[in-house]
Amino acid sequence: MHLSRRSVLAAATAGAALPAAPALLAASRATATLPAAPAAAEHPRTGFERLSADGYRLLDGRRVGVVTNPTGITRDARHIVDVMHADPRVRLTAVFGPEHGFRGTAQAGGSEGRYDDPATGLPVFDTYLKSGQPLADVFTASGVDTVVFDIQDVGARFYTYIWTLYDCMEAARLAGKSFVVLDRPNPVTGRSAQGPVLHREFATFVGRQPIAQAHGMTVAELALLFNGEFLDGAVRLETVRMTGWKRDRFYDASGLPWVPPSPNMPTPDTALVYSGTCLFEGTNLSEGRGTTRPFELLGAEGIDGRWAAEANGAGLPGVRFREAYFAPTFSKFQGKTAGGVQIHVHDRAAFDPVRTGIALLVTARKVWDGFAWRPDDWIDKLTGSSRVRTMIDAGAGTDEVVGAWQDELAAFRKVRGKYLLYR
Repeated sequence: MHLSRRSVLAAATAGAALPAAPALLAASRATATLPAAPAAAEHPRTGFERLSADGYRLLDGRRVGVVTNPTGITRDARHIVDVMHADPRVRLTAVFGPEHGFRGTAQAGGSEGRYDDPATGLPVFDTYLKSGQPLADVFTASGVDTVVFDIQDVGARFYTYIWTLYDCMEAARLAGKSFVVLDRPNPVTGRSAQGPVLHREFATFVGRQPIAQAHGMTVAELALLFNGEFLDGAVRLETVRMTGWKRDRFYDASGLPWVPPSPNMPTPDTALVYSGTCLFEGTNLSEGRGTTRPFELLGAEGIDGRWAAEANGAGLPGVRFREAYFAPTFSKFQGKTAGGVQIHVHDRAAFDPVRTGIALLVTARKVWDGFAWRPDDWIDKLTGSSRVRTMIDAGAGTDEVVGAWQDELAAFRKVRGKYLLYR
């Protein structure tokens, strides 16, 4: 008997059946969510794992386009586009690439453009820096009727893939397409939201809407939040939630391989500190780009061991700071020796990345007279207002800065609670 490559791969994705997919809802604030099945014995099952195990019934009869990047993989490290393309049960007709591209060939601030994927022959459309009607026109031109989103997030408001999600949801609504989100773990847990909440006048691609700096949500939960609170009219949204994931679990409990969502997010350790130390993008210090430990190494020419000593003296929970010297191969201080700190998290459960980031800004300014904000006030876009910058310039300490956003954070946590899918 002859077996085609497509039939072999189709059989490999088969698994235990899930409950029948709900009917697509008319455009309204209501959303359809594939209900939970019993949890796996050891590791959570991603949205894609559940979708494929159910024979892709949710996508039956639809022309499908997938918004994804190299993180859209199976547990055995195959890309979901390759798996779906090889399966006759899915009518996959297009791929949509975000920043860095579908296959991940572009650096920060770049994309792959429009091309045909050599591996599958599928047309790949560029979504980067597109939103609203121009992005809706891309969806219309692709000929799909359902847009599927599957990208690994890292839990920080200024990580742009969640705003790719938001922009694609809005564009799908404008184009009259349905939208499906395949859920994946928040790698730094979903225990709580932390940090300042964006003020709308500071909205950019590193923060479209008022959510906390460390949002503590999965992409499916964010999609429900966006649809219920922020979109100007709801998209026809369906979510395929995980099973077996708990809010207090870090990424290493998932059993999934880690694929860098972007070139400077090489490990889950990077994601753990990122929602705090990315704030150094808004300063004249290096945030560690061009090293093997981006966002864990911070520094500048002229900084010595006094910074590490001052940071260790701040009594921050779960973290220690080592005096460190490094020479970035690109970005700030390329080819020069920068002095500063390396962050060592020794208790992940106690560690607060946002408080740590603020404390490091406060102490860096105290010990180094060369400290300066980026001239374009990028720090305001990252923190969501001018408050952090102006308070630190006025000499405020860590507790005072962190205390200033607690009321707005409490309000966001209350709204966030309506959209959480997991305990």
